Amino acid sequence: MATITSAIAGRKGDTVALVDDSGATTWTELDERVNRVIHGLRASGLTAGDTIALLCGNRREFFEVTVAAMHAGLLVVPVNWHWVAEELAYVIDDSDAAALVVDDRFAAAAVEACTDPRADRCPTRIIVGGTVPDGFEAYESLLARSAADEPADQVSGGPMFYTSGTTGFPKGVRSTLTGVGHDLAMVAMVAQAATGLLQVPADGVTLLEGPAYHSAQWAFSVFPLLGAASTVVMRHHFDAAELLRLVDDHRVTNIHLVPTQFTRLLKLPEDVRGRFEGTSLVTVMHGAAPCPVEVKRRMLEWWGPVITEYYGGTEGGFLTLISGPEWLERPGSLGRATLMSDLMIVAEDGRACDVGESGQIYFKSRLGSDFEYHKAPEKTEAAHLAPGVGTLGDIGYLDADCYLFMSDRKIDMIISGGVNIYPAEIEGVLVGHRAVADAAVFGIPDDEMGEQVKAAVELVAGTEGSDELAAELIAYTREHLAGYKAPRTIDFEEQLPRHPTGKLYKRLLRDPYWEGTGRLI
Repeated sequence: MATITSAIAGRKGDTVALVDDSGATTWTELDERVNRVIHGLRASGLTAGDTIALLCGNRREFFEVTVAAMHAGLLVVPVNWHWVAEELAYVIDDSDAAALVVDDRFAAAAVEACTDPRADRCPTRIIVGGTVPDGFEAYESLLARSAADEPADQVSGGPMFYTSGTTGFPKGVRSTLTGVGHDLAMVAMVAQAATGLLQVPADGVTLLEGPAYHSAQWAFSVFPLLGAASTVVMRHHFDAAELLRLVDDHRVTNIHLVPTQFTRLLKLPEDVRGRFEGTSLVTVMHGAAPCPVEVKRRMLEWWGPVITEYYGGTEGGFLTLISGPEWLERPGSLGRATLMSDLMIVAEDGRACDVGESGQIYFKSRLGSDFEYHKAPEKTEAAHLAPGVGTLGDIGYLDADCYLFMSDRKIDMIISGGVNIYPAEIEGVLVGHRAVADAAVFGIPDDEMGEQVKAAVELVAGTEGSDELAAELIAYTREHLAGYKAPRTIDFEEQLPRHPTGKLYKRLLRDPYWEGTGRLI
């Protein structure tokens, strides 16, 4: 049976499949390189069901490895490239990775992580570009020693995304919809359904301008690629003016953005904005964080009705959609459930909420899919009301026409620039510092990023708070966690507000920062 890429190559052979700032790959070339990756990984000892940790920036090789994994029955873990060696070693171990593929930009963290005993069970180590460290093989060498013919015994693979949580350690999220071991027709069907849901035109052009390790950016680039859409890749750093240029130069049809990027686009000089045509755009999806109403209005005035908002997450995918015109009629709404999902709002006593009554948002896939947290059955159970009925932990309500509005987040998650940040793992690092007796981390308003990370700490007896100590604590956090997780500022509290049972009343610390902002999240 022909692979998905070979079928596309048979129709679109010499047309461009992937473009990044170092060159372009045709569909024929992509199919050949994917075949070589499969053969190379198999020759290295990987078999269906094994895991690849993929620490790679936005470049063509990211997609080659991902598509290869999805044809070879491999689980691929896209790793956040901001993570430090300690975090990478944890994920290599927790995911049971048999192979590590690393972009040379992040070689230092990878080499350090591989000195950790937790990485000992990951013998296959591949470097993309740059100098080859000891113990690693060059990616192009892997391809050169491998055949280009169609591999046998192809079955579906899929992604596992790591997301932090209330227990403080990241956990892998696996969906049965993109599971391992299915017929490749399942992959093609999911890609087709996803591109239809995301309103990607046939043979369109995707612009990836956010990190491919993010589940939404991954879905909005990998699935369209598997559906025969070409993909233009912006590498690593978001540049609003460059985005406008790429859209017009490559006649981009579809793109995924987050509210922080909207803000940066709107802040461009008038002459830069004025040169943008944008006539090729068919769909501009945005989500991942609440969007300020005025920002959304201004983007609709500029780009028109092509802007569509969604609500969803790694666990459930895209759950609701709302078009620009619909949103103007219901400002602040996240839309109605997609054809692939059912929504329900559940009160604390377990009953279904009435129209307009806030409760926890639960979802159920109409395709029969579900999710689980890797090696965390207790967390999986806590995120489910019943088998197949899960939650992202958000609070909201439905209006009379079944449009969803979000009220709050039940969990402590901070969303900064569209990135989920979970306080528990930051608190766990802070309390490891010699001066800290207790710590609370929460989000406070930020005009550009939506929220920023704030920490309140209770110091050990005999220690005084100071600007110097605050800077030391921030630097200490950066040593153990990715920089974007570090608090921007720190408050020193005489005592954190805890109940005698130990429960932290974090809202007593958080709420004063949100008073007068007109929003809760």
